Amino acid sequence: MTSNPIEISNVSKSYGEIQAIRGITLAVAQGQMFGLIGHNGAGKSTLFKLMLGLVGASSGEIRVHGALIGGPQAREMRRRIGYLPENFVTYDNLSGIEVLRLFADLKKVPRQACADALARVGLTEAARRRVSTYSKGMRQRLGLAQVLLGNPDLIFLDEPTNGLDPQGIHDFYKILREVQARGATVIITSHILAEMQDRVDHLLILRSGQIAAQGTMTELRSQVVLPSLIEATVRAGHGARVGAALAHLAGLELRIDDDCVRISCQSGHKIALLGALAALPDSVLDIVIQEPSLEDLFLGYGDMHVQSH
Repeated sequence: MTSNPIEISNVSKSYGEIQAIRGITLAVAQGQMFGLIGHNGAGKSTLFKLMLGLVGASSGEIRVHGALIGGPQAREMRRRIGYLPENFVTYDNLSGIEVLRLFADLKKVPRQACADALARVGLTEAARRRVSTYSKGMRQRLGLAQVLLGNPDLIFLDEPTNGLDPQGIHDFYKILREVQARGATVIITSHILAEMQDRVDHLLILRSGQIAAQGTMTELRSQVVLPSLIEATVRAGHGARVGAALAHLAGLELRIDDDCVRISCQSGHKIALLGALAALPDSVLDIVIQEPSLEDLFLGYGDMHVQSH
């Protein structure tokens, strides 16, 4: 077994004349929570299906836990994978516990594990209710419960928080962190970028079937020239004074109000700016720093050329 649970080497996938994935090379490290984002049609779903072995690559190779996708070890490798599709569909006439027992049998997991999986996602009280009575959020939690059966060490989640309320999303990621803490690798895609940016360890941005960028949030911010936004709350009537004190600094754009100074600042000038604000304790009451969000980065990379890999 390799140290990386997923290794992709120069993989392309075409559907007729449409090239969905173009020469991607990628390694996902053990124990990462790996985020995959991209606009509609960027190739996210195709890349997911390739890694799961649901479709075959037109060229290149993919190895999961060292086993070649489509090779003789692929069946055994799949037993170590958990997968939650974007729309988890099951038999509505079955109860929650019956659905899990079905998946347990398919995965060759003892049925005794089903009750614990339901408890873990907060569905114990609904275990014997028909799935037809479940809300969308409850169905998503049932889907996560089937993912957890057998303690997989590689988990794929496609838009997994659809239908979950804020508390449900919080609980969902708490479970994922617990799974990750025991060494599992999690690959997740979502359109809700604000939800992902502080939760994933590594991000991959796809654009037109190619890798536009990848790295941690800090690394991605360093690769795109986007300003930080600093808002300084000042004493009433001191806005002009603070603006004048900052006028000599380079790389700033100021908007001055009577009791607030809003500053757009390139990263290389941020320390000098904060030092200048700290030197005005009689005028500056508070400072709030807003770094570029994942949505800002995503849109920023959309305006750049795709990297060659």
